[in-house]
Amino acid sequence: MSSQRTAGPADAAGLATDDAAWDEFVARAPNGAYPQLSAWAEVKAATGWRAERVLVGDPSARVGAQLLLHDIGPTPWQLAYAPRGPIADRLDAQAAETFTGTMRELARGRRLSHVAVDPQVEAGDVFESHLRAAGWRPAAPIQPDRTRLLDLAAGEEALWGDLRKKWRQYVTKARRSGVVVVERGHEGLDDFYDIYVETARRAGFVHRARAAYAAVYEAYARRGAARLLFARLADGSPGAALLLLHCGPTVIEPYGGMTRAGAESRANYLLKWEAIRSSQAAGFERYDMWGLSHPGIEHFKAGFGGREVRWTGTWELVLDPLVRGAVGAAQRLRVLVARRRQGVRGASGGMDAA
Repeated sequence: MSSQRTAGPADAAGLATDDAAWDEFVARAPNGAYPQLSAWAEVKAATGWRAERVLVGDPSARVGAQLLLHDIGPTPWQLAYAPRGPIADRLDAQAAETFTGTMRELARGRRLSHVAVDPQVEAGDVFESHLRAAGWRPAAPIQPDRTRLLDLAAGEEALWGDLRKKWRQYVTKARRSGVVVVERGHEGLDDFYDIYVETARRAGFVHRARAAYAAVYEAYARRGAARLLFARLADGSPGAALLLLHCGPTVIEPYGGMTRAGAESRANYLLKWEAIRSSQAAGFERYDMWGLSHPGIEHFKAGFGGREVRWTGTWELVLDPLVRGAVGAAQRLRVLVARRRQGVRGASGGMDAA
């Protein structure tokens, strides 16, 4: 889908309006991320979000974002969110100032109550001070703010050696018990959703409707940027599943889960190892486990090595504090209702990012 644009000199070649050119810019940016690709705008359009891209700066120092805009009820106001944006050739003070000025200008024309961003930069990075100086303030996280990253350039032998000894034993056990990893297409979405719902109920987080995950898979698969992997048990049933996406040199696993039978057979260990191994074999440079939202999930992922990363989290530029406060209250109520409807208890379960 094509997006509207607000662009500066760097848009001479129509980069902000051409999906393929925009995706190449995102993929090449040092902090490019999959929610900034055109496929994510397509996914969110089905739920009432409109995409608008901004791109400013000269060709050697571009900064931009794919913004998602949404009406605030029956009011004339809108909110804007750049998931994992902004992205830039260089995230420095000039990028923060230029991007913020563009957001203020856009806000006047769109009646924005606030703009939210959560750039893919690590917590403590100097870019945080640049955002603060430009008028942005920290806010509650929207996307997962902790992950584990694997350096795939280390090679398969080094990656295997980085697994905890027990994890390597579990991978071997799964293989010996007849578990195999297979890749499936659209026809596997029902099985994936069943596994994901079972996992959400067990781990205590709120899941969305099947259509949300199907839309993600289909939008990225059409661009050759999605894989749906399953660990198939010895009896032929699916025991674990992973939905993998990729952006430039990085493979991301935003959604996955396992059945109880899959856990007993250690199918999930073999599945994740094969996802890592096959990504390295395909030439990708980094593997992003995406979220550490639950103690059990965090423990499981830590056994595959890599390093834990904490992202800077969400920052907001508030243009109308009164409207922003009302939006926040409505969002908290929506999450509370969803949690109660699905029987989620405790503090660990939020909404996932679909």
